[in-house]
Amino acid sequence: MKNLLHLNKYLFKYRWRLLLGVLFVTLSNVFGVLPPQVIRHAFNLVKENIEYYHLYSGFELQSSFYGVFSSAVIFFGLAVVALAVMKGIFMFFMRQTMIVVSRLIEYDFRNEIYEHYQKLTTAFYKRHRTGDMMSRITEDVSRVRMYLGPALMYSVNLTVLIVIVVSTMLQVNVELTLYALIPLPILSVSIYYVNNIINRRSEEIQRQLSSLTSIAQESYSGIRVLKAYTQEKATDTFFDKESERYKEKSLKLATVQALFFPLMMVLIGASVIITIYVGGQQVINGYLTSGNIAEFVIYINMLTWPVTSIGWVASIIQRAEASQERINEFLKTEPEIASPNHDALTLKGKVAMDKVSFTYPDTGIEALKEVSFELRPGEKMALIGRTGSGKSTIAELLVRKYDATKGQILMDDVDIRDLNLSALRAQIGYVPQDVFLFSDTIRDNIAFGKEEATMEEVRQAVHQAVILKEIDDLPEKFLTMVGERGVTLSGGQKQRISLARAIIKNPQLLIFDDCLSAVDANTEHVIISNLNDYLSDKTAIIITHRIFSLMSFDKIVVLDQGCIVEVGTHESLMSARGYYFDLYEKQRLEDKKMAL
Repeated sequence: MKNLLHLNKYLFKYRWRLLLGVLFVTLSNVFGVLPPQVIRHAFNLVKENIEYYHLYSGFELQSSFYGVFSSAVIFFGLAVVALAVMKGIFMFFMRQTMIVVSRLIEYDFRNEIYEHYQKLTTAFYKRHRTGDMMSRITEDVSRVRMYLGPALMYSVNLTVLIVIVVSTMLQVNVELTLYALIPLPILSVSIYYVNNIINRRSEEIQRQLSSLTSIAQESYSGIRVLKAYTQEKATDTFFDKESERYKEKSLKLATVQALFFPLMMVLIGASVIITIYVGGQQVINGYLTSGNIAEFVIYINMLTWPVTSIGWVASIIQRAEASQERINEFLKTEPEIASPNHDALTLKGKVAMDKVSFTYPDTGIEALKEVSFELRPGEKMALIGRTGSGKSTIAELLVRKYDATKGQILMDDVDIRDLNLSALRAQIGYVPQDVFLFSDTIRDNIAFGKEEATMEEVRQAVHQAVILKEIDDLPEKFLTMVGERGVTLSGGQKQRISLARAIIKNPQLLIFDDCLSAVDANTEHVIISNLNDYLSDKTAIIITHRIFSLMSFDKIVVLDQGCIVEVGTHESLMSARGYYFDLYEKQRLEDKKMAL
C-alpha cells in the first residue's frame, strides 16, 4: 500500500471527522449487538412461561397471566424496535461522516491533479494521450475514493463488530462460538478470489467499452468523411464485431457473478446449521438455553456481511493501489518549465534572441540553429519561411512553452527564464497556428482573453478581426454556441475569433502564428489594414508563409531549415533578389492565377 501513503495528508486533514465516524461506528454496533440479547430473553420467557400458562388452564388466573405475559413480549418487541432505530440513527451519522469525508477528499484530490496537469508543459501533453489523462482524473480517482470511503468504513465497522460480537459470543459459550465461526473465514477467502475474477473481467469489459466509445466518437466526429467515402457498411461491420466482443466478455462476467450469492448463502447456511446442531447438543446437556441458539443465529447473520466484505475490501484496496500508482506517476512528473519568482511584471515590448538553438526533446529534431534577432518596443517583425523552417518554434519559445536548448531569449533585457511565467504569458497576445475554440458562446470564447471584458470591448475586438458583421447576422449573435472545437464555424471564422481573443487582451507584445491562412484575400487585406492601426504602438511578430506587402514591417526575418538566411526590410530584401525575392515572385504569380 506504499502508493496509497500519498493520501495520508488528506486523512490527517479530516482526522476529526474520521474519529467522529469511528465513534458512530462503535455506537451503531453497540446498539446492534443488544437486540439478540433481548431476543434471547424473549425466547426464554416464552419457553418458561408457556408451561405455566397451560397449568392455569380452566382458572380465571389464566387470563390475567396471559395479559402479563403478552405485555412482556410486547415490551421485548418494542425494545428490539427501539434499539434498531438507534442503530439506524448512528449508521446514518456513520455514513454522513466517513462517506462524506471520502467525497471531500475526492474533491480535493481531483483539484490537486487538475492543478498539477495545468503546471505540466507542452512536451508532457505530446507524450501522453488525452484519454489516458482523463481516465486518471476520473476512473482512477473514483477507485481511490472507494478505498477512502466504503473500504475504510467497512474495515472499521468489521473490526469494531468482530470485537464486540465475538467477545459477547465467547462470554456465552466458547465452544459454540468456535464452531459457529468456522465457515466465515472460508467465506471471506472465497469471496476474495471470486471478487478478483470479477474485477479482472470488469476491467476487460471497461477496456472494451472504451474501445466502443472511441469508435463511436470517431464515427460521429468524422461522419462527413465517412459518408463521403461511403464507408457506413464497413464501419457498421467493425462496430458490430467490437460489440460482439463486449457481449461475450459481459456474459463471462455474468457467469462468475452468478456464483457470488449462491456461494455466500451455502457457507452462511452451513454456519447456521453448525450453530443449531452444536447449540442443540449444548441445550440438551443443559449448558445453554434455546434463547442462546436464537441469539447465536442472529450474531452469525450480523457477522456475515462484514466478514464477506473482507474479500471485497481487499479487492478495492488492490484496485485503489494500482490506480494511485498511475496517478502518482503523473503527480511526480515535474514540469520542465518552472516560474522562478512571482514578482509583478510589466512588459515594454523589447524582444531579443541571442544565438538560440532548440531541439525537440521527444523527437530529437533540431528546429532552430543559432537564431538571433532584436526588436525594440513598438517594432513589427515578420517571420517568413517554408513549412518546417522553425517559425512556430520561435513563437513557442517566446511564450516559453519550451526553453531554448542553447542561447538566450531576452524580454526587456531580462532572461525569459528569470521572469514570472504567468505574468509573462498574461502580457503576450498569442494566436497559435492550431486554433482551438471552447464549446461555448462566441462571446465567451472571445472574452476568454480578458476577465470581465465588457460587451463594448468584445465588439471592438471582433471589429478589428473583421468578423463583426458575420456574428451579427447569426440568429443568436454573440450568444451563438460554436460547438465542440468550433465545429459550427468555418476555418476562417475560427481564425478571426482566435485573433479577436488575442486583441481583447490589449497586450504590449503580440505573436500571430499564421493566423490568416484560412481567410480569403479581400478579408485578409481588411484585417491587415486594421492591424496596421491597432499595432502602431505595440511590438508584433507575425509568422507566415505568405508575404504581406500591405503591412509595414521594421524587420523581416527569412528562415530555412531552422537557420536565418535573410534579414532586412521588404525593399532591401527585394533588391537582394535572394530567397525572399523568389518567394515573393512565386506568391505574386499564384495570386494572378487565382484572380483569373
